Amino acid sequence: MSLNLATLSPARQPTPLPNELTIRTIDSGVELSLHIPDAPPTGPATSGGSGGSKKLKETGRIWLTDQRLIFVADLPSKGAPSFQSLSVPLSSLLSTKFEQPRFGANYLSIDIRPSFGGGLVDGTRAEIRFKDKGLFEFTTSLEKTRERAIYMKRQSAEEEEGLPAYSTPGPSGASSPYVPGDIPSENPPGYDD
Repeated sequence: MSLNLATLSPARQPTPLPNELTIRTIDSGVELSLHIPDAPPTGPATSGGSGGSKKLKETGRIWLTDQRLIFVADLPSKGAPSFQSLSVPLSSLLSTKFEQPRFGANYLSIDIRPSFGGGLVDGTRAEIRFKDKGLFEFTTSLEKTRERAIYMKRQSAEEEEGLPAYSTPGPSGASSPYVPGDIPSENPPGYDD
């Protein structure tokens, strides 16, 4: 099962999108835990509105590109992985938080906006842990790249929208085009020199 499908090459590496650049790659020791709610919470836990959730966990590799965050699970020696890949557009990362628990390894918590038909739902959260590498440097790169992707998306939306066409209003504020020779030669009534 792939979530927010990433197309993989025979070497199990993601196929890049047009004009996509790889920023950072971690080739081993990445643990990704996904918390996918069965039903979004609708009320307090005492009223039965807490919803259920399923937790998927795999170890593999991760790629950060200028357009998305991609995780590819290692193939297990027996059985099938709980999911094979996860591809999330950077603009769909709602928030990132670098967690430093008192006991245990640091991890990155990410809230994800689901894509239509991608297998995720509202309230999906991912936790990324590195087994043998520093996570803070990756987190910094991810946050800067995400900010840039969001900025570029806003810029392209503004360019597509464009500015409205308008004409200079006439002296009375009418919508007809203003002609410079349209200046009155007489003073208005009640105007004293």
